Amino acid sequence: MNERVLQKIGRVSEYLSLIESLKEDCEAKFMKDPIYRGALLHYLYLMADTCIALAEQVIRYKKLRPPQSYHEAFGILGEAGVLDSEFAYSFATIAGFRNFLAHDYENIEAKVICHEVLGKIGDVENFLEQIKLSCE
Repeated sequence: MNERVLQKIGRVSEYLSLIESLKEDCEAKFMKDPIYRGALLHYLYLMADTCIALAEQVIRYKKLRPPQSYHEAFGILGEAGVLDSEFAYSFATIAGFRNFLAHDYENIEAKVICHEVLGKIGDVENFLEQIKLSCE
């Protein structure tokens, strides 16, 4: 497997671990503790951004057509069979989530982050597993 792909997988795994360590009592801490809120949002942003970078790195590694957007990178991986096509389509929303965190962070609700987003964190693990399998 390509060294850069392995590095990106390691980074995403590291961010996942940090996010997992912050999940307990999320909603209450998110509302009351600005340091907690900042840390959680920062690690979510880094995780999303690194997933995008990983997708782009795999596209280069596999010599697939270059994406025109972050969102399209996941579609290309789905078309090429690197990711399950249905999963690729749904996981591509991580690109929009990354942009939301980068630009609309003032409008973030605790319930959305602590329940909806953290409830889907397993999708990132699934993404990593599919990447690992296709790049062995």
